[in-house]
Amino acid sequence: MSSFKYLYIVRHGKSVQNYGDISDIDRPLTERGVIDGYTMTERLLDQNKIPEKIISSPAVRALHSATIFARTFNFPYNEIIVTESLYLAETNIVLNIVKQTVNSINSLMIFGHNPTFTDLANYFLKNKINNLPTTGIVGLKFEINSWSEIDQVKTIESFFDYPKNIH
Repeated sequence: MSSFKYLYIVRHGKSVQNYGDISDIDRPLTERGVIDGYTMTERLLDQNKIPEKIISSPAVRALHSATIFARTFNFPYNEIIVTESLYLAETNIVLNIVKQTVNSINSLMIFGHNPTFTDLANYFLKNKINNLPTTGIVGLKFEINSWSEIDQVKTIESFFDYPKNIH
């Protein structure tokens, strides 16, 4: 009998575009990026969509976004996995990170960047999206026993939500 696995693909919040001599990886969130993070976590909480594991890019804007979600979910900060290869990763790299998740974890949330996260979402979505906006979330439900099977099955449910989406 198969079990369900849930993957939440989250693009980092709105970040400062030009930050002087600061490198791309160190760009912080804007105030809107912080507010949007709390908005989106509240929406997930209302639907009881809480991850058992969080993996983030090391970029400040992604890690700060992951921290906001963790705070709202009462997820221990020291259990956020920071994975260097999520920064500027190609879709197949991110997919391999997901496939390596231990099977006792049934819900995984990953934080990272475009265009990769839009491409990853579209890899699974029947109805493709043009862009995963900042703090946008694509949630996917799979009927599988092992994360390693994730690219061999179709999603059985999905959602796409973002801060400017009116509910």
